[in-house]
Amino acid sequence: MATRVAIGNNKGGAKKTTLAVRLAEALARAGKKVGVVDFDPQGNASRRLGWKDDPQAPKLTAAEAIEYDDNQLVHQGQAASVWQPIGWTVPYAERIRLIPARYTLEDRATEAGMKGAWRRLAKALKGTDDDLDYVLIDCPPSLGHLTQMALGASHFALASTEPEYDSIEAAVRYRDFVAASGEDLGNPDLSFLGLVVSAYDMRVGGHVGQLAGARDIFGEQLWGHIPRRSLITNADEFAQPLDEISDSSEVRGVFENLAQRFIKEVPAL
Repeated sequence: MATRVAIGNNKGGAKKTTLAVRLAEALARAGKKVGVVDFDPQGNASRRLGWKDDPQAPKLTAAEAIEYDDNQLVHQGQAASVWQPIGWTVPYAERIRLIPARYTLEDRATEAGMKGAWRRLAKALKGTDDDLDYVLIDCPPSLGHLTQMALGASHFALASTEPEYDSIEAAVRYRDFVAASGEDLGNPDLSFLGLVVSAYDMRVGGHVGQLAGARDIFGEQLWGHIPRRSLITNADEFAQPLDEISDSSEVRGVFENLAQRFIKEVPAL
């Protein structure tokens, strides 16, 4: 089994998907084998990793990975047929694979009352990620059923935030939910790793103040900050790896440092 980490926040626009995609990229560049589970019906992580669906012959996605059969069962290892290569062509892309998402994942969110609902993703992934070092699960911006399934399948949780009051407050809610809910999700060993602050601009007074506030709240669990750079936005927008963006060495270095801390803090099983 890979070490699984759910990346979340109880607010949209907190750069969760950017963190999931760019951390996966940096880990792969460091030689690690990484799986990304896109567990947000928006499917942004899938698109940014270069995955393309075919409307004439739709590919399997996260919705099918956790779908009940006629006997209302999710089978162990059901996700095996859903893992797919990403669409990037850089050499390290072969060390990243994806369970993509499309809007139909929202249908699974309505099934919270079904048998074994909280453990569906954990059951579906079992035995399918044994050859990976890490699996990063990109959660939707809520603490609802999809996020709860992601946490139920994970060993650790990592929060992403922008340096804004509402986003940091929502990250605190995510942290506290993780601390309070492991037992209820059938995952008592679940633990919170830390917080990454993204899109930080030291020229903005509010950002400086909010970063200091986040440090007061999270202490050593504040893993650091990622600067606000248009090239990160451009790479996300055009579904590109950072290696294909000119003048990206500084930003690549930031994510490489983050990956090294991740490797240190998160043991591969």
